[in-house]
Amino acid sequence: MGVSTSTPEKGIVLVRVDFPPVNALPVDGWFALADAVRAAGRDPQVRCVVLAAEGRGFNAGVDIKEIQTRGRDALVGANRGCFEAFSAVYECEVPVVAAVQGFCLGGGVGLVGNADVIVASEDATFGLPELDRGALGAATHLARLVPQHLMRALYFTSRTVTAAELHRHGSVWRVVPREELTAVALESAREIAAKDGELLRLAKAAINGIDPVDVRRSYRYEQGFTYEASVSGVADRVRDRFGREDQ
Repeated sequence: MGVSTSTPEKGIVLVRVDFPPVNALPVDGWFALADAVRAAGRDPQVRCVVLAAEGRGFNAGVDIKEIQTRGRDALVGANRGCFEAFSAVYECEVPVVAAVQGFCLGGGVGLVGNADVIVASEDATFGLPELDRGALGAATHLARLVPQHLMRALYFTSRTVTAAELHRHGSVWRVVPREELTAVALESAREIAAKDGELLRLAKAAINGIDPVDVRRSYRYEQGFTYEASVSGVADRVRDRFGREDQ
């Protein structure tokens, strides 16, 4: 359980997340994920990182129960942890391939929205149920996956979108049977890792440099409204309702 790192092939690091039962990450988990991705990117022998997860789904966002139990300290910690993890994926010195299965919600969208290549299983779904969870944020990253008005519709309704739909929009590179997900993600990583390592790093920096939106500043701006919702009591009201529904 936790965040693990392995090297399945030369030049490729596999960072895998495992927080049963649904990969809703606690505060420490977000920071551990950020550290693992940053460490992999700093290694001069690494040319591509694959981000994957164990279990039914890729990521269910933050651990709401931890926030309900620990209160504001956990809320601030989750905000900072998500910011660090999302930034680590975006700023990773080499390309990041996200291998997504099952549900990819909340913080999961923040991770894959900042990845360079997305490979998804046929059962993968993506969405931001933030308005149902007493939070805001990651619209920055959903907007990198779908057109602007679809992003708004998904955000305000808390609906999800399938991997096949994202494939049609061009944001998901390949959609495959779940049992083939890891192999296909590694296949994509292998194709990237075959390039010159130094040139890959220059290319990643160059592509980030021409992004039309500063994803770090944009997401941090969103987080300010999450905090405002919390201190005003709105978020607690919604989260408490979520907690009762979850029982």
